[in-house]
Amino acid sequence: MQTDRRTFLAATTLGALTAACGGGPAEAAQRFPLTLSDAEWRKRLSPAAYNVLRKEGTERPYSSPLNKEHRAGTFACAGCGLPLFSAKTKFESSTGWPSFYQPLGNAVAIRSDRTLGMLRTEVLCRRCGGHLGHVFDDGPRPTGKRYCMNGVAMTFRPGVA
Repeated sequence: MQTDRRTFLAATTLGALTAACGGGPAEAAQRFPLTLSDAEWRKRLSPAAYNVLRKEGTERPYSSPLNKEHRAGTFACAGCGLPLFSAKTKFESSTGWPSFYQPLGNAVAIRSDRTLGMLRTEVLCRRCGGHLGHVFDDGPRPTGKRYCMNGVAMTFRPGVA
């Protein structure tokens, strides 16, 4: 049986970050509620979304139309539709990717990411395990967090959020 990076990391979450109390991000688990075969994910997602969500790729900075999305609404996972972020928590980080200071409750999971020779905190969709981006400690108040997300990994639903 061949193991890809996602399966290996999910199975070996040594050093995974623990969730904060009260609705913070959950620690990434080995299994997610929505599991599809690779062929099903390829059929469901665009090639760019598949590369980011399922293969942990990164879109080019400033390439996402969601960077310029400023309406009221909700940003959801492009893989499974789970609401992830309220537009109320979006801010301009000048990094080239949509950034938020807080996810919705029970929306994301986090785990340690040691790729690229450094320790980062990876952000995943809690329902399907799709790679969304990373979270950093250089965001604005009130949380001080910057959830730096790949726009291609999300959809936007206008409306009250």
